[in-house]
Amino acid sequence: MGYRLLADATAIVHFVFVAYVVAGGFVAWRWPRTIWLHLAAFGWGFSTVLFKFECPLTDLENWARHRAGEAGLPSSGFIDRYITGVLYPRSALEEVRVLVVICVVVSWVGLYLLSKRRAAMRLPESRESAS
Repeated sequence: MGYRLLADATAIVHFVFVAYVVAGGFVAWRWPRTIWLHLAAFGWGFSTVLFKFECPLTDLENWARHRAGEAGLPSSGFIDRYITGVLYPRSALEEVRVLVVICVVVSWVGLYLLSKRRAAMRLPESRESAS
């Protein structure tokens, strides 16, 4: 029972991580300092897809599922098991990847523009306090 709970909790954390890779740049619109965490998450997430790096969350879930007497994830990993073919058709994988990259780039461009706007709004205040 404990290993099953650990495996399920790991899967939930994995879903949250994947969602953060996709939408974390938008979170940075509200909390700009979190962009560094998003850059790291995006870098890691896409490295696992592009370069086939092992994901420690996948390894942990597999370990816990095997200990619980269940089958682990397929060799293709978490995304292939829980997302591809479930949330979108397998035939749309490349299009979904492109949409994810577009979403991330839009969030980063938006953050850049918001940062410039915030800096411009603070500029008159600092000039007034200097006089």
